[in-house]
Amino acid sequence: MSCNCGGNEVVEVKPKAKPKRVIARGRGAIPVEILEDPVLNKMAAELPSNYTFEIHKTVWRVRESGAKRVALQFPEGLLLFAPVIASILEKSLGVECALLGDVTYGACCVDDWAAKALGADFLVHYGHSCLISIRDCVVPNMMYVFVEIKVDVDHVVDTIKKLVPKDKKIVMSATIQFASCLRAASEALSSHFDNPPMVPQAKPLSYGEVLGCTSPKLPSGEHEIMVFLADGRFHMESLMIHNPHLKAYLYNPYTKQLTEEGYDHVLMKENRMKSIEKARTATRFGVALGTLGHQGSPAALTRVERILKARGIDYVVVLLSEIFPAKLALFEDITAWVQISCPRLSIDWGMHFETPILSPFELEVAMGTAVMPSIYPMDWYSKDGGPWAVYTDKSAPVDKIE
Repeated sequence: MSCNCGGNEVVEVKPKAKPKRVIARGRGAIPVEILEDPVLNKMAAELPSNYTFEIHKTVWRVRESGAKRVALQFPEGLLLFAPVIASILEKSLGVECALLGDVTYGACCVDDWAAKALGADFLVHYGHSCLISIRDCVVPNMMYVFVEIKVDVDHVVDTIKKLVPKDKKIVMSATIQFASCLRAASEALSSHFDNPPMVPQAKPLSYGEVLGCTSPKLPSGEHEIMVFLADGRFHMESLMIHNPHLKAYLYNPYTKQLTEEGYDHVLMKENRMKSIEKARTATRFGVALGTLGHQGSPAALTRVERILKARGIDYVVVLLSEIFPAKLALFEDITAWVQISCPRLSIDWGMHFETPILSPFELEVAMGTAVMPSIYPMDWYSKDGGPWAVYTDKSAPVDKIE
């Protein structure tokens, strides 16, 4: 599954002697001569059959755009497939491909600026959903390929049936790679449980999709268990942090195991409050704006600066592609940091920094424009997030809450 995110496509087919036959695929229509091209199909067969790289759609989209140089961006786990895909596109289309090799943590790392600097007129981003709108990218043509992974849905369903009591009210979510599996499994389980599984949404994310920094917050008491489909805990922890009342189970499609997972909410909040309290006495702040793709939000930076200026606090803005303790330690006169890149950096790694390193939300708590709620927010990209979140109104007052 892929997303064009810029609106519906209109494909005009101009017949000559015979109308060109097309086959519908999602929002567009891939010409049959691409779908049935024996040379293209042979090259595409070199890729794993259970990974959906959408080669035919990519060839069609690039051909339609008339692009000459195509930038390809992959997360670390998919980089091994990059040379094969680049070769397929070059041989099929006569284009030049450029592989973006900088680290890619998530959809926020879409690096259209690097693609433009390389002279690319088309960018394909693999492995993540369309968190950053194509309208906001500087490359004239772009597409996302989610790289959905086909797994044994029957085993997912049978395992959950066997290990989760049917009278429990469950919530099901996943990373984007397993979105199809999530939909199929939740539908198959709807008649098994007394209450059909709920697949929640935190807009602008897809139903069931969870990011490490953004997840749905569910009303307490309406559900009892979350079942998360992924090959690791990072994204699941976001849902756990946002919903501490839910018992958590992780189904790993590779190991085919369902495991109960825990999270130390008390320790996390204790650690974050220690950093927040220490930052309240800071004499000079560093504001680290992430430059890895679209990680850094200029709108969030504007609000952070408003808060600091309103209190007469001295600060300096530092642009960083990656933020780590040794780098920040070089700024000896800075006594606290607020980082605008990934909230999980502060939550997961904050205690490893010599000086407090806060997220924009935590800065608001430290400066008194917000209070620490009983449930730590995971709303960085949520349309319903607080004023610190990327897509929300930043004009809220920055006065201290009395």
